Amino acid sequence: MNNTPEHHRRTSRSAAGRKGHRAKSRTRRIMIGGGALAAAAAATVAVTVASASQYSGSAPGADHAVFVQGNELGGNTIHVFARGDDGTLNASGTYATGGKGGDQVDAPTDSLASQGSLVYDDASGMLLAVNAGSGTVTSFRVEGSRLKDRHVVSSGGEFPASIAVHGRVAYVMNAGGRGSVQGFSISGEGLRPLAGSHRSLGLNNKDIPLFSSSPGEVAFTPDGRDLIVTTKSANTVEVLPMRRNGLPAVAAPVVNRSAGAVPFAITFDATGRRMLVAEAAKSTVTTYKVRHDGTLKVLQKPLPNGQETLCWLERAGDHFYGGNTGNSTVTGYRMDRHGRLSLTNDVGIATPPSAKSQGVIDLAVTRDERFVYVQNAVSGTVDGFRVRTDGSLAKITTASTGLSPFGASGMEGIVAV
Repeated sequence: MNNTPEHHRRTSRSAAGRKGHRAKSRTRRIMIGGGALAAAAAATVAVTVASASQYSGSAPGADHAVFVQGNELGGNTIHVFARGDDGTLNASGTYATGGKGGDQVDAPTDSLASQGSLVYDDASGMLLAVNAGSGTVTSFRVEGSRLKDRHVVSSGGEFPASIAVHGRVAYVMNAGGRGSVQGFSISGEGLRPLAGSHRSLGLNNKDIPLFSSSPGEVAFTPDGRDLIVTTKSANTVEVLPMRRNGLPAVAAPVVNRSAGAVPFAITFDATGRRMLVAEAAKSTVTTYKVRHDGTLKVLQKPLPNGQETLCWLERAGDHFYGGNTGNSTVTGYRMDRHGRLSLTNDVGIATPPSAKSQGVIDLAVTRDERFVYVQNAVSGTVDGFRVRTDGSLAKITTASTGLSPFGASGMEGIVAV
């Protein structure tokens, strides 16, 4: 086990023929979406919000840092940037996850085609990362901007691509094969699989899925009562009502047809009562209420933003920001006190696009909601923005140290604290 900083390494394709085929395929394809189980011996635990003191050996946690998942095929890494009070970034280390990155079939710019592939759990002070190419998940204990105590476990399926956390429970979404979610308890020694938590999504993918047919994200409702998964080509938003012991209350997800085409990212408003889902096909956002039986009620029909291929969506207070990878823009939204969502301006762009910031994919908001950080896959950069009172974004920094432009694979997954 090696937790010392390592230099980022570019990973080339295994064969020149595959490179040529993939390059041609990407130019032809129109993008419509972002984005073996260890023995289950651990006892189940209650899904309750835990303080850091409940975890043995817990650290002070992350502070003023941005974590970026490199997703390198030869060896996945986490690139750490220290964040200044003004939002600027400085590279402070690179850490191997002990697993391999992955690249979905024909992914145009986003190798994992998902949101939530890198997650920080404030209660335990742990950073959780998927290793899609290895079928594993890595946990690190975080101290400021340093990563320690690496642990690696099986994800319980093929091609893990997204993680959700509530209380002392984490669920991993596996995008390959039939697709699945697998639950874990969070302990001072990382993740332990929860017996009886595995649920199939009933998909029909290969072990390495086509990017447009893989599920987009797994997320808990803020109260922890439900686990939500979006599926792109199946065009569903699926709900697993949860028990207090961290296990699903049903044998299979409650399947809801998506109001918009190609549902991808999930987020919630400040009250936690409204769920917003970004839809890639027409760059829309639908607002839902999640009912107790797992069915969804549409509160606001799909709202278009006028951009191309909206896949990622995050909240900052009463504002929301979406990444449009089709034309490399970021859209701003505002929600009023009645829960009505609207664009922050007529053109649907929160910040002017930049020729040096291409391939907008995943994004993250700091916990104080003052800054937004955006991954640019094609450029191999991360842009930082300050959130203005009117919802517009002011660029304050661009980081590129150790980050490679999209090639054999590309970075995906970002956390800001």
